[in-house]
Amino acid sequence: MAFSEDQINRYARHILLDGVGGVGQQKLLQSRVLVVGAGGLGSPVLMYLAAAGVGTLGIVDDDVVDLSNLQRQIVHSTASVGTAKVESAKKTLAAINPDVTVIPHQERLTAENALDLISGYDIVADGSDNFATRFLVNDACYLAKKTLVSAAILRFDAQLYTFKAFEESETGHGPCYRCIFPEAPPEGQIPTCAEAGVLGALCGMAGSLQATEVLKELIGLGESMSGSLMIYDGLATTFRKISVKPDPGCRLCGDNPEITDLSIHQAGASDQ
Repeated sequence: MAFSEDQINRYARHILLDGVGGVGQQKLLQSRVLVVGAGGLGSPVLMYLAAAGVGTLGIVDDDVVDLSNLQRQIVHSTASVGTAKVESAKKTLAAINPDVTVIPHQERLTAENALDLISGYDIVADGSDNFATRFLVNDACYLAKKTLVSAAILRFDAQLYTFKAFEESETGHGPCYRCIFPEAPPEGQIPTCAEAGVLGALCGMAGSLQATEVLKELIGLGESMSGSLMIYDGLATTFRKISVKPDPGCRLCGDNPEITDLSIHQAGASDQ
């Protein structure tokens, strides 16, 4: 794959980087990433992946832009209020980089469509804001054998993880989301951003870190965050990186898995 003159200029700072270069940039241009949610996390993830030249970006979101979103969801503008988020994001990404193909999926991720959607992409970046979707994305990515880069934010705090428990090595496999959080907390125990608030700039920081991990995974650069959990305390300005091991009793990736499909996520099914 030969670069055009415009592409050489656009991606010059990547091409100059040891470990990226022309080969790495070609990998990005040929890559496909699905971003779940075009909100506070999905906005910076999408914008930085588009700017980096990730060739195909899929966006899953069934919501429309609301004025209250604009404090943190920077992929949208005031003029986009009332517009479907996937279409608003597509317009912004096209303005950032016409090299990128944006595929809007204006629907909610469900047990019925998750595997079909995820199977068409190389990596999934989860920017969802609820536990039900996080568990669904985790389970679907494991079953589809797709790397998942996930982040979560609330108030002044953020968490970041990379999961690829399906990938075996000489030392075994890494953890999945369920290894860290076996079950969703009782409803109402942990407030949502809509209930407790979130510092807008924190979303940009966490989303930028998430995009960085996606780019590393696509290129095969540096050390994967698989097996680690990063916690950021925005008020104390501290990062903690915690080693996380797979749980042999995990219902999904453990020694005797109970979850072998997505039926537990279907309407009326038991708790996650």
